[in-house]
Amino acid sequence: MLSRTGRPLSQVLFGPIARLCVKAHISADAITIGGTLAGVIAALTLLPFDHLTAAAWTIGVLVIFDNLDGQIARLTGTSSKWGAFLDSTLDRVSDGAIFSGILIWAYLWADPSYQDWILVGTLGALVFGSVVPYARARAEGLGMTASVGLAERADRLVVSLVSVWFVGMEWGDWILAVAMWLLFIAAVITVIQRMVFVYGQAKA
Repeated sequence: MLSRTGRPLSQVLFGPIARLCVKAHISADAITIGGTLAGVIAALTLLPFDHLTAAAWTIGVLVIFDNLDGQIARLTGTSSKWGAFLDSTLDRVSDGAIFSGILIWAYLWADPSYQDWILVGTLGALVFGSVVPYARARAEGLGMTASVGLAERADRLVVSLVSVWFVGMEWGDWILAVAMWLLFIAAVITVIQRMVFVYGQAKA
C-alpha cells in the first residue's frame, strides 16, 4: 500500500537529487548496488551490536532513497528489464539482511520474556515476506498478475524499522515481538491472497 501512495511524493522530493546524479554521471545501477551494499552493511553491523536507533535511522534513509535509481533511469532514458531485475533482486538481499540483523539482535540482546516471540515472528516474517514478491514474479512469468495483498515491501519495512526504533528508545522489547508477528501474519495472508487471485485467473 505505501509503495503505491508514497511513489508520487518520492518523485517530488528526490527529483532534484536524481537530476544532480544525472549531471554527475552516476548511473541508476550504481545507485541500486551502492544503496544495497550500504543497507546490508548497516543492518549487519548496527543491529547485532544493539545500535537500534542508529540502525533504524540509517536503514530508513537508505530505504527512502530506494526510488532514486528508478528516477535516474527515467531521466536518462535507460529504464530496462535488466534494471528492474537488478532492483528487485537486490531488494530481496536488503530485506534479508534487515530481518537477519533483527534475528541476531534478538538472539543476543532481547529480553528473555519476549526473545522467543521475536525470534519466531521475525523468522516467519522473513520467510513469508520473501514468498510475497516471488508469488507475484512467478504469476507475471506465467502471464498473470498478483499485485494484490495486505502487506507489500514498503509496509513491512516501515513497520519493522519503526518498531526497531521504539525498542532502541527503550519503550520495551514487546513492541518488536508484536510488530514481527503482525508482519508474519500479514505476509501469510498476502501469500494466500495472491494464490487465490492467481487461481481465479488460471481457472477463468
